[in-house]
Amino acid sequence: MTATVSHLRTADADDRFASSSPSLRLSLAPAGPAPALLDGAWWPRSRDLGAELPALTAVLDPLWGRITRVTVNPVHWPVVPRKVAVGGRVVKVGWFLAEQDPHELLLLSYRTGRWNLLVVPPQTPAAQAAWLMAAASDPLGTSTASRLMEESARRRTVYEDDRAVEAVWDSEGGHEAGDPAVRPGIPAVTAGLPNRPTRQPTGR
Repeated sequence: MTATVSHLRTADADDRFASSSPSLRLSLAPAGPAPALLDGAWWPRSRDLGAELPALTAVLDPLWGRITRVTVNPVHWPVVPRKVAVGGRVVKVGWFLAEQDPHELLLLSYRTGRWNLLVVPPQTPAAQAAWLMAAASDPLGTSTASRLMEESARRRTVYEDDRAVEAVWDSEGGHEAGDPAVRPGIPAVTAGLPNRPTRQPTGR
């Protein structure tokens, strides 16, 4: 089981994410002097927690310590099981409606720390997912999961509007477009490795 995301570029995002199904689409922030709001991003292939959590915890256990509890906001998860079997043991699953960002997954490792991952919706286009995973993995990031989702949607709208304008220009016989709007590139993503600073559980 390996993390798929590493040094993504817009041009190869589709190829990177089209890897074999056993691989995990996960991006972790590198170790830094101070923790950011998010510790990375996870792009599951479905909204089935029972099917998706075992692969995620299998990769994170050796990095962050054994994951013992996971919480979500049920807005985007049709079923929230109370427990999920993971490698012969059980991970408890809980949910918070008002207290937890709907686009965030909280993981707790008993007496070790807590981590927050942006959950990229399964149906997200690869290039958009690449941007989200890179932004959520920025060790200096100050945006919440929901703010990143809003910014991603805004960027996609601008991009689609630009494409529509270009299509009209071409259809009308245009040969030289005006200065195109500068579109931000996809920053590099580095998968986190051991020796990351941990966060102590807060008692939730």
